[in-house]
This record gives sequence, C-alpha cells and structure tokens, in this order.
Amino acid sequence: MQLTCWGAVQTVTGSMHELRVNGARILLDCGLYQGHRREARERNANLPFRAADIDAAILSHAHIDHSGNLPTLVKNGFAGPIYATPATADLCVPMLTDCAYIQEKDAEFVNKRYHRRKRLDPEARDGAVPPLYSMEDAEATMPHFSPVPVCEEREIAPRVTYRAFEAGHMLGSSAVVITDHSNGKPVRLAFSGDVGRPGLPIIRDPEPLPPVDYLIIESTYGGRLHKATGIVSNKLANVINRTCERGGKIIVPAFAVGRTQQLVLMLHELFKQERIPRIPIFVDSPLAVTVTEVFRKHAELYDEETRQFLLQGDDPFGFARLRYITDVAESKALNDLRGPMMIISASGMCEAGRILHHLRNNIENPRNTILITGFQAENTLGRKLVDKLPEVAIFGEPMRLRAEVETLNELSGHADQSELLSWMKPLVPGLRRVFVVHGEPVQSAALKQAIEERYCLEVVIPTRGAKYELN
Repeated sequence: MQLTCWGAVQTVTGSMHELRVNGARILLDCGLYQGHRREARERNANLPFRAADIDAAILSHAHIDHSGNLPTLVKNGFAGPIYATPATADLCVPMLTDCAYIQEKDAEFVNKRYHRRKRLDPEARDGAVPPLYSMEDAEATMPHFSPVPVCEEREIAPRVTYRAFEAGHMLGSSAVVITDHSNGKPVRLAFSGDVGRPGLPIIRDPEPLPPVDYLIIESTYGGRLHKATGIVSNKLANVINRTCERGGKIIVPAFAVGRTQQLVLMLHELFKQERIPRIPIFVDSPLAVTVTEVFRKHAELYDEETRQFLLQGDDPFGFARLRYITDVAESKALNDLRGPMMIISASGMCEAGRILHHLRNNIENPRNTILITGFQAENTLGRKLVDKLPEVAIFGEPMRLRAEVETLNELSGHADQSELLSWMKPLVPGLRRVFVVHGEPVQSAALKQAIEERYCLEVVIPTRGAKYELN
C-alpha cells in the first residue's frame, strides 16, 4: 500500500490523498482548495494525476473542502464509483450543484472585470477564464455515487475493503478504514476525515475505530482547546440580546450544511426558554433550505436530544419567528428592513454567496454584529473579519469594519487537541505511524508534538506530493 498526500497538507482546505493498493488507485476525498483566487484556480483545475487512472474515490463527508472538486475529477475522465454514506451522497447533490453555480458566477465576474480593463488598456493581461466546472459537470458527477451505510464493509478493489464509522462532524460524516487483504496479514489504514466533538447539536458523537496500522488524522484545531459546549447557548443569547438593545442586526455567515441547522435548533430552544427577544430570523440561503430537507430525511442520524423534538411533535428546524428565504427579490428586500433581526446566510467563510451582500450592507454600521460561527481559513474574508482588520474588500470595494465582530468557536465541528488525542487513544497500541494533515502549520506541529509526547508514536506532517510505503 502506497500513500500520496496531495491536499490539505500544511493547510486546511483541498483534502485529497491517493492510495495505490493491490493494483488499484483510490482517492480519499477530492476537495476544493480555497485561498488566493489565482492559486486556488491553478491548484483545483490541474489535478496532480490523470483522472482516468483513478479507480475509485472515497468521500469522508460533504463539505466542499472535501468534496468540491469531484466534478473536476469526473470532467477530466474519472469513470469509477464514489463511495460515501447515504446522507453524504444526498447532501452532495445540492452542494456540488451550488458550488458549480458559484464557479460559473465567479468566472463571469472575473471576465467582466477583464473586459473592462481591456477596453481601457489593450495590453491588459490576466485574461478571461472559464469556470472551474459547470452545472452540467456537477450533474454528471451524481451517478458515480455509491452509498454505503455506516459500519457496512464493502469491497472496493480486489482484496481491498472499505468501512465507514460515525465521525460526529456533520450529518453523514465518516472516518474510514481501508484494509488490504492481499497478503497473509491485513494492512489497515484509517482516515479520520474531520473528527467532530462530543455533545454537538443534532448529530451523534464520534465513535471509536477498530485497530489499524496507520492513521491519517486532521489537525484543524490541533494546538487549541475549545471551551465547553455547554456555554455556547449563553454566549449566543448574550450576543443577540446585546445587539437587540442597540437596535442592530446580527449578520451570521454560516455553512449551509451543519452549522446553519445547529444554529436554528439552538435558536428554537432559546425562544422556547424565552431567553432572547422574539425577533425575526431569516435563513437566506437556497442551499441551506435544500440541505435542511436532507437533514429532515435522515432523522436516523440524530442524537437523542434532537430526537426528542420529533417525539414531542416539533420540527427541530422550524418555528414561528423563523423564515427561510430562497427568492432573490426577498433576499434583497432584507436590506430595507430595520433591526433588530438576525440574518443567517452562506458561505461560511464569506467567500461567495448572499452573505457578501448582507456584509456589504451592514458592515459599516456600529449597531450591528457580525457573528462568526466556524473555522475561517487563511486569506478568506471570514478570517479578515475574525482578525478585525479595519478595512476589508467586498466585491472589490473597500469597506470599513465598524460593526462588532463576535466569534462562536464553541460550535466548531472540529475536535480540539484533547478531543483528538482521546479519539485516537484506542488505536495507539497497534499504530505504526501517524500522518497529521488538514491543519495550518502551527496547528499540525502542535498536534504532532502532543502525540509524540503522550503516545510515543512516529508522527509525520506530509508535504504536498510526499509518498509513503505502508507495509
């Protein structure tokens, strides 16, 4: 078995690893790399292998930094199956279609800007670009999905099996174990995907994996410790109450998958407990609306607390003061409404989508609050807001940051250092090597040091394209 690490190495986005095992080439994730526009396009458009040479892909979960470049893979000749849990396969239908729409609109924006420069300067460079992939490419990806229920073993190549386990990161997320049975003693590799936190709303907690020889583990928060999840509702209520007192709006960039549904459930509980004013709340994201229907479809994956809503006849994702917005005209009309109110919109890292319009219209008003609810990768607008830069660009226009910025890291879907160490502890006796990925360098280095000190294991932080023999 040979492992090549192609993505999410010494960075967070673009998860992608290649396995060569028993004559087959298998891809673990095929995510979009996000960052500077030109670098991201170059890396996403140019796969580091021939797509037609890949026999199968395994998808840990539906987030775009893990799934978002599958249409590029298919567009370039991939013809094999994409193995994923049923919920992940269902979520990828709206997510990849939405991502294709964003790619088309992004190319349209870049091309308009280029043609404008070209009129002013015939020698202008950085010409027109096609979209990374189209809606048709995304639709062509869907038939490749081969849903495999959690804990069901599936042969994916001669004498090679795959098995998924609950990762507790988002609906349908999985950690996977690939086993090579071709020799006398099986060789087992575990890929963590993104490991969640115990006690998160809606989804079940991460489950332990069976013994393995090698482990690829994420390190998004590999050097940090989260605050207890129990205080998150208090913090959310305080932000809402404080903003309402000054008549402002709470603008919430939130991932359409997972984070939006978690927030809606928590707001539902706060309303029932009468801990926040009965302000109007808008979920302004067509993708979030569609994704919420997928959540409703997969109630079998809910944790016990969320199942109680169903047993009491309540809809966890719907209540009187909540309104879902899909129509463009209704979305624009939100700008004319006065606070207090809350608008939840995608994308979660503020890189595309309707959230950019809401930020542009509200970022310079000190009565308002921008509530950041998830991890923000380097060079994204979301990270710049977290860092509270005095001025940021939105649609190429400089905007002064006068609104209050608050973060709600307690809702993070990523385990912190302590939680990662606890999750991997049952694997330690049989582990021969650990590969730390999906983290900025300081986070990966901190997790590497912690694993070495606590468990005395060999730990590697791969570079892009690094190959390792797993025997």
